[in-house]
Amino acid sequence: MPHPALGEHVILLGLRGSGKTTVGRLLARRLSSTLTDLDDRTPLELFCNTVADVWAAHGEAKFREAETAALSRVLAEPACVIALGGGTPTAPGAASLLEQARAAGSHVIYLRAAPATLARRLRRSDNTHRPSLTGKPATSLAEIEPVFAARDPLYRSIATACIEIDALTREQVVEAATNIVQASGM
Repeated sequence: MPHPALGEHVILLGLRGSGKTTVGRLLARRLSSTLTDLDDRTPLELFCNTVADVWAAHGEAKFREAETAALSRVLAEPACVIALGGGTPTAPGAASLLEQARAAGSHVIYLRAAPATLARRLRRSDNTHRPSLTGKPATSLAEIEPVFAARDPLYRSIATACIEIDALTREQVVEAATNIVQASGM
């Protein structure tokens, strides 16, 4: 049953390959809301078309600054489902913005998957638009494991809820996220 009104943002965070955009699209439909994908909005901050374009033209530091600016803009807009970029919480000032959103009543849901699950998912998708974070291929455990180890504690500290997605279908993840939102009385 769709949720009648979405009072605050529902923010999905997780590593690349965790399904933030796919789940976000389905969740937004379920909640009669809209989806804002931060990976689509961030490049616009620097007049680029894609994340890869930003990284190539401006580098990671400028991308992260643009990511925080895009997040700030989106959080000021009417409530919606927001799919963060995988590294958004690591951008300067972004974790603070997410904590403020959480304190104001937004749901910050961590879609958590083991590195092996993420690698398997990434190998099945087009990754040409995903920049390497460590110099290793974006689909390899050599890239995913250290990024997971570095980010998992941060993601857990920001999240209002964590969904362990390894053994779940995307429909089950959407159902779990819906239950989280509905349990708050939103």
